[in-house]
Amino acid sequence: MNLLLHLCCAPCTLYPESTLRARGIAVTGFFFNPNIHPYTEYRRRLEALTTVGANLDLDLVVRDEYGLDEFLRAVAGREDDRCQICYRMRLTAAAEAARIRRADAYSTSLLYSVYQKHALVRRIGEEVGEAAGIPFYYEDFRPGWREGLTRSREMGIYRQSYCGCIYSERDRYLKKKLSSNAR
Repeated sequence: MNLLLHLCCAPCTLYPESTLRARGIAVTGFFFNPNIHPYTEYRRRLEALTTVGANLDLDLVVRDEYGLDEFLRAVAGREDDRCQICYRMRLTAAAEAARIRRADAYSTSLLYSVYQKHALVRRIGEEVGEAAGIPFYYEDFRPGWREGLTRSREMGIYRQSYCGCIYSERDRYLKKKLSSNAR
């Protein structure tokens, strides 16, 4: 099977990529993440992924578009639905790339993160795949969270502290402020 794997970042690539390859699945990585803010964070994540891709001998397809304007227009006034909108944007691009490359299926490293809305990712992935005529490969990669975390630290890979969007960055600072005010 040839699988196009949407990649959100370098650390989240490690476990899914090695697990899939161990099963004999040929993996091509795909980077498209218009949600990442600021631009310096976007570049840092892309550079880390490029390094990891080279180290793993992973073929990478990079749609290097800093799509902040598109992302913000899509979520403005719908901030409570931002994850759904974001997943759909990224998975639609991945499904289209998989279809163009004639992959057998597509998936995403978002299924590795313990912080993502897993059921929502799966539902949107399947809907988008059906519309694009490319199957969505579902696997819960979260059991490998610790293994991937350890591996990324050992490799010295840049690890971010928020999902990427401006809203999640805001929320992580608000949580810190709220917890310090509670003391």
